[in-house]
Amino acid sequence: MSIALFMGFFWLVFAFVFGVIIFTVIRSLTQWNKNNHSPRLRVEATVVAKRMDVHRHHHAGEHHHHSVHQTYYVTFQVESGDRMELMVEGSRYGLLVEGDRGMLSFQGTRFLDFERDF
Repeated sequence: MSIALFMGFFWLVFAFVFGVIIFTVIRSLTQWNKNNHSPRLRVEATVVAKRMDVHRHHHAGEHHHHSVHQTYYVTFQVESGDRMELMVEGSRYGLLVEGDRGMLSFQGTRFLDFERDF
């Protein structure tokens, strides 16, 4: 393979990776801004499902190590029958149980609070 072909391929891959990073940052900032401009709502809801995404990373180098990142999601059903899945902190995830009913507070796609009915 010639050096020119290798360099062309290198820059193509670099541009693609850089583009994906820029796209992800812009999408995250757009969602953050949209959430900030959304009203804070408080509605009756039921916890209908829970899930977690586990991302494992292997870090090569002088000291090999692994890291694990978990993202927690809870699906709520509101009175109208609509469902929404919101990302929650791990400490809140562990306290919520499918079937719990209460008052859900959220802003756009941002989970704020869930107060369980007793």
